[in-house]
Amino acid sequence: MTDYLPLILATFLLAGMVKGVVGLGLPTIAVGLLGLLMAPLQAAALLIIPSMVSNIWQLCDGRSPLPMLRRLWPMLLGIVAGTLLVAAALHSLDLPGASRWLGAALVLYAVLGLARVQVRVAARYEPWLAPLIGAVTGAITAVTGVFVIPAVPYLQAIGLEKDDLIQALGLSFSVSTLALAAALGHSGELLQPAVLGLSALALLPALLGMAAGQWLRKRISAERFKRWFFIGLLLLGSELALRGF
Repeated sequence: MTDYLPLILATFLLAGMVKGVVGLGLPTIAVGLLGLLMAPLQAAALLIIPSMVSNIWQLCDGRSPLPMLRRLWPMLLGIVAGTLLVAAALHSLDLPGASRWLGAALVLYAVLGLARVQVRVAARYEPWLAPLIGAVTGAITAVTGVFVIPAVPYLQAIGLEKDDLIQALGLSFSVSTLALAAALGHSGELLQPAVLGLSALALLPALLGMAAGQWLRKRISAERFKRWFFIGLLLLGSELALRGF
């Protein structure tokens, strides 16, 4: 992986900037771009420290996360269970064709983002839907290293205010990162000391990118930036999904 060090650092700088502007996108951009160079879960292993620290930063907005945690715990538990159970069921976390699955997940996320479909989930459906959404998100995380589908559309559909949504995304991504780290660590294949060292090194450009993105957010249209973000994801996902055909 050290052969790709400049590209790894540049990728996390860009991914951090996107997260700074739109409040999400660091894992998606990082794993998606690095998935062009390596297996998705190798890229996800590099994500562990930058993702964890940036999500804690996102959660530290002066409000207690406990009320949101009480609402979202069924989904979060589902994420952990889905990630660990699917990871345990697989013979190897480095699956053939994983890049194409990653590409398909990115395309789906981009299409949903560009379509701007306004789905609403009534509160009465949350008790049974939340753990199902979490389990599916965890399963996709275990295969692709990306933890946005279907958790992000679900969180956008349950009627959260903007600040609450950002906090909910931070909680979801934090739990997904921890579950992924546990799966990678248990497999013993990918979460090696050298990889953790590279992950720690990637933290600096990720945080610099987030700071730059937060500065940029005050000076550009976040909605227009988000639209280009989804267009870029669509192109990237299509490239990954069509590889080998």
